[in-house]
Amino acid sequence: MFNEVKKSIQWGEETLTLETGKVARQADGTVIATLGETSVMANVTFAREQKPGQDFFPLTVHYQEKYYAAGKVPGGFFKREARPTEKETLTARLIDRPIRPLFAPGFKNEVLVMCTVLSHDLVNDPDVVAMIAASAALTLSGAPFMGPIACARVGYEDGEYILNPTVDDMHMLRSNPEQRLDLVVAGTKEAVMMVESEAYELSEDEMLGAVNFAHEQIQPVIDLIIDLAEDAAKEPFEFAAPDYSELFEVVKKAGEAQMKAAYAITDKQERTAAVAAAKEAIKATLTEDQLEDGNLSAALKKLESSILRGVVVKEGKRIDGRALDEIRPIVSETGILPRTHGSALFTRGETQGLVVTTLGTGDDEQMIDALTGTYKSNFMLHYNFPPYSVGEVGRVSGPGRREIGHGKLAWRALQAVLPAPTDFPYTIRVVSEITESNGSSSMASVCGGSLSMMDAGVPLKSAVAGVAMGLILEDDGEYAILSDILGDEDHLGDMDFKVAGTESGITSLQMDIKVAGITPEIMGKALAQAKAGRLHILGEMNKALSGAGDFSVHAPRIETMQIPTDKIREVIGSGGKVIREIVEVSGAKVDINDEGIIKIASPNGDAIQKAYDMIHSIVAEPEVNKIYKGKVVKVVDFGAFVNFFGKRDGLVHVSQIENRRLNHPSDVLKEGQEVYVKLLGFDDRGKVRLAMKMVDQETGAEITEEKKED
Repeated sequence: MFNEVKKSIQWGEETLTLETGKVARQADGTVIATLGETSVMANVTFAREQKPGQDFFPLTVHYQEKYYAAGKVPGGFFKREARPTEKETLTARLIDRPIRPLFAPGFKNEVLVMCTVLSHDLVNDPDVVAMIAASAALTLSGAPFMGPIACARVGYEDGEYILNPTVDDMHMLRSNPEQRLDLVVAGTKEAVMMVESEAYELSEDEMLGAVNFAHEQIQPVIDLIIDLAEDAAKEPFEFAAPDYSELFEVVKKAGEAQMKAAYAITDKQERTAAVAAAKEAIKATLTEDQLEDGNLSAALKKLESSILRGVVVKEGKRIDGRALDEIRPIVSETGILPRTHGSALFTRGETQGLVVTTLGTGDDEQMIDALTGTYKSNFMLHYNFPPYSVGEVGRVSGPGRREIGHGKLAWRALQAVLPAPTDFPYTIRVVSEITESNGSSSMASVCGGSLSMMDAGVPLKSAVAGVAMGLILEDDGEYAILSDILGDEDHLGDMDFKVAGTESGITSLQMDIKVAGITPEIMGKALAQAKAGRLHILGEMNKALSGAGDFSVHAPRIETMQIPTDKIREVIGSGGKVIREIVEVSGAKVDINDEGIIKIASPNGDAIQKAYDMIHSIVAEPEVNKIYKGKVVKVVDFGAFVNFFGKRDGLVHVSQIENRRLNHPSDVLKEGQEVYVKLLGFDDRGKVRLAMKMVDQETGAEITEEKKED
């Protein structure tokens, strides 16, 4: 009934197994990949015909984490998986990016790739396993996919690269100074296709070494997929790329000169209008059959690409007239919004980000419910890309995959320089509003985010800047590396290579390739050129930091205190009664964790001090021979009970009230009266012994022998 095929290899510390032929047999390609006890099923289906008028490649990738995979029940009212989590969205993008360029040129049939996490051992991250499964399923499906690819994660500890570090090793790297890298690399047999990373100030050589290490380690996995395909692959789908060479020659003859003139205009808006006019002029010369040809858009794009690429590679000239390694003019401003905690406006050419930082308390931390467990994050970065930023009219909705991906890239870049939560006990939220876009707005978010956090008074270890690099790689091997690419250079080029970091090293690297990969030589040159660009941008940013760093008067102040863990119950009280009273009386927010760390937050310093004093009076121990101010709570025949230290009471024996004999304590004391007492010590049963007679009840000072004689 089943035609099962299974292949396995030892990969690093675990066994990697690929199997097909038993589950989801009606899909064009299905592979279950298992690493350790983490299993992901990838299913591939593709349409046999292109939709009429389709002028783009409709590839859709979904990645789904099922809670049953880790033996968990989903949270929420409905108790089922709902919209994709951030991790699912980012992983779907991670898989999409390296496989998209490897479909045959001109293939525009609809393709669906679905990856489902079936089992998670909480050791091996399923994102790498999912990409391997997707590549294998595509290779078996018969679709015109020029793979396979494979993928690996790399860590870096004590100068050594680590293949596929565990989930725990990669979790909250900011709190693990030994582990300096979380790098994911995908590639073919010959070249690297995609890089995504979070790093902690690695040098260019260390980062390049990590990428090369990953590419070496994925070779056995590629061989495994090929071995599986030899036994289980379907017949290749018959597809021939459409030949539109005649149409291209007509288009080129009709509009090459006008298109060249359009791309000579440096202003984006004027250039866009001129390019659109050139296209309309070309279409005006075409026949009706040529206008209805489905390859017309491809021919027009090829004309644009040939003009831009030829000028860059052969003449070293770019659209806006810059040199290949030149960064556009930069203007950085901080403190531009009066009521926010921190704000910055970062402008680089025609790309601009308005970035705002808000500081919150522990109550504002983000709760993340993942397969690996529930945890909190005190740093958030949200990226918004409205249609007006590119001069367009468009529908405004919630954040899409692009917004989530760009925001996460900026988050990774800034994560490395944040202060430890124990040193800066605030929740930090950064929002990047992209107000103009013509070239990497994610890197503008990095620069603006760094500036706005410094404006808010966040003690970053150092400023962070980012730059987007491009590549024009011709068929004859000639190439040009471009610094700070424009939107058109990204659209018509072969590489989008984003590097962010400090003066000391790289904190994030992301690379996407539209051709069959790049060599280590090209990547090394791109990294070196990116470093020069990054240092230039940091220099420009520093000009705006002279007035930054003052803590906003509108931000909450947070003080921390450590109490013994056995005192936590006393501070909270039965049913939270005590801590609620502290909050109500002081007016400050109070948060306490299981380690006994208490955060007290309020814009009012007096409120913080009051809450601090109330908590201190509960957890602190009174000192023998010290004088305290207290209140009489009860008068009895043998003395009076005085509340002198928080909720602690003690007995002042009748003999210790005054230096004379009293008939009854009520002769001089009454309930509610404030008195000064000295703590004499504790009796055998731990009861507190207090005295009044050696304390001046007017001043609270101790009465010395000299004063007694006076």
